[in-house]
Amino acid sequence: QVQLVESGGDLVQPGGSLRLSCATSVTIDRFYVMGWYRQAPGKQRDMVATITSGGLTNYADSVKGRFTISRDNAKNMVFLQMINLEPEDTAVYYCNARGTLGYFWGQGTQVTVSS
Repeated sequence: QVQLVESGGDLVQPGGSLRLSCATSVTIDRFYVMGWYRQAPGKQRDMVATITSGGLTNYADSVKGRFTISRDNAKNMVFLQMINLEPEDTAVYYCNARGTLGYFWGQGTQVTVSS
C-alpha cells in the first residue's frame, strides 16, 4: 500500500520560511513525477511545484523564485523549501505522486502565513 505523509506545515509571519517534507512508503524511483499542490479555503487545488524522476522541475508562476522542490532518493522523500512567504500562500499543501503504481495523495499539511 502506497502512503504519502506530509509534515512541516506551521504558522509563519509574512517574509518567513518553511520546509515541507513528504515521506513515501515505497521507493520514489517508482514515481515518474512527484509534486506539491495546495488548496486554499473555497478554492480549487492547484499545482505548486513538480519534479520528475530525472530531476526536471516545474513551478507555478506565483512561487517561482521563492519555492524550491527537491527529492532525496535515498530517503524516499520530497521536499518543498519556501522562502519569502506571503499571506496568499496560506493553504493546505498536499504531496502527490504519479507512477506505475498509480496516482496518490497525502493527507495534507496546513501552512498559514499571517502576522
